[in-house]
Amino acid sequence: MEHADPAALAFLRARRSHPPKLLSAPAPSRAELMDLLELAARVPDHGKLEPWRFAVLERAALDRLAPVLARHVLAQGGDEAAAEKARSGFGSPLIVAVVSAPVESAKVPRWEQFLSAGAVCLGLVNAALAAGYGAAWLTGPAAEPDFAGAHLGVGPDERVVGLVHIGQRGPTPPDRPRPDVAARTSFL
Repeated sequence: MEHADPAALAFLRARRSHPPKLLSAPAPSRAELMDLLELAARVPDHGKLEPWRFAVLERAALDRLAPVLARHVLAQGGDEAAAEKARSGFGSPLIVAVVSAPVESAKVPRWEQFLSAGAVCLGLVNAALAAGYGAAWLTGPAAEPDFAGAHLGVGPDERVVGLVHIGQRGPTPPDRPRPDVAARTSFL
């Protein structure tokens, strides 16, 4: 095929998320991060609505919010283990909250705009991995509307689609079993 990119195909075939607990500092610089965000924003976006935005949580914000998140989990009925898990989830060097910010449109339904924001999450993970960082796309209690609204600046009509953790790679995680694509595919 004339326009094939074997290196890109090899990257996609081998890509793996890196669990946040295996990430270490330093995080990308702001200039590096802005480049990664520009790459992540190259997603399908019917109508050029840009129905998403980024909230970057640097180390100082993560340190400030970690105990707040733990208290939030306890207030929601979680136990100490759940609160500690949530708190430790803010141990990553950097987290980018990808926020779905739908735009009123007669042509582009909200669900399609939401999918565009999800594509941004995967684009950011892949950009970070391609740049040599470790990265993972998660959600959890920090993405819940009440916490995100109170502490991440997420508006009432917005939603955190993903928390993308980025840092230096630790040991490469083992590959996980992959889906049987043939069993999940039909040809019409």
